[in-house]
Amino acid sequence: MTHLPLPDADGIYTFPTDLLTAHRNWMDSLTGAKEITTLTAPLTLAPYWIEPRKPSGRPVVVIEPHHDDFVLSASGTFLARPRPLTVVTVFTRSRSVHPTVEKTYNTVESVSGLRDREAAQSLLPLGAARVGLGHKDAEKPYRLAEPDQVDRITSELAEVLDGMEDVELLAPAAVTRHPDHLAVHEAARRLGCRWFWEDAAFWSTYGLSGCDQQLFEQRAGGVLEAELEDITATVLDKVTLLHMHGSQMHPARKMYRPIRHAYSVAAHMPPDPADRPRGQFAERFYRLGGS
Repeated sequence: MTHLPLPDADGIYTFPTDLLTAHRNWMDSLTGAKEITTLTAPLTLAPYWIEPRKPSGRPVVVIEPHHDDFVLSASGTFLARPRPLTVVTVFTRSRSVHPTVEKTYNTVESVSGLRDREAAQSLLPLGAARVGLGHKDAEKPYRLAEPDQVDRITSELAEVLDGMEDVELLAPAAVTRHPDHLAVHEAARRLGCRWFWEDAAFWSTYGLSGCDQQLFEQRAGGVLEAELEDITATVLDKVTLLHMHGSQMHPARKMYRPIRHAYSVAAHMPPDPADRPRGQFAERFYRLGGS
């Protein structure tokens, strides 16, 4: 990919424009590639191009709360280092869309269908298998999930995992206080998950506000160890995947917030011992100590 301009060269709010230009140039450069996949954004029906990945290594089962959570938070890592994927989405029934499209998508059925199509397109280049559990997502005012709901989710996930040997589980770290994320995090922990992504599902958590970080540390019991993954080489392909989720990232400038967050995360990466240039963009994960 091309080298991106520093987003704060002329002020942080010029960054979306710079990235938009870089992404358009990236699309133009891919039109003549030998191996290319065309993705169609379900909301806008606009076409995008991406090189398909060839997964290898130990299989991963991703347990995500909603259809866009894995792509928002962790897809750059798997674009850079693709592994065989199965993505299990727990809350697949929803009425959550951006207010500007609520008149068109105004029922659980229409919204759920749109978000399912968005997920299918965004996961296509990763070759991911998909499983939906059919739960309805939480609506405001948010309340913690009932214990029996967490029990049901845990049981259903266990059935999906039955017979899957030598897979690694990946789930949200639940930095955010959203009840769906907390429920999925707890269910994954019960099933032995030791690898978690930093949730990037809400703008308020991108900066890891002090209260959220304190709650996260208390829930984790101080045993989760942070690790950063360089996604610089695939950041424009991640933007392509974000374009698929227009129902949540609308208007278009919203899809650049996770990329701006990835730029901030990369600032914490340690210097490369081989004195190579440090990555400009990164995703943050957590592992349970001793894993």
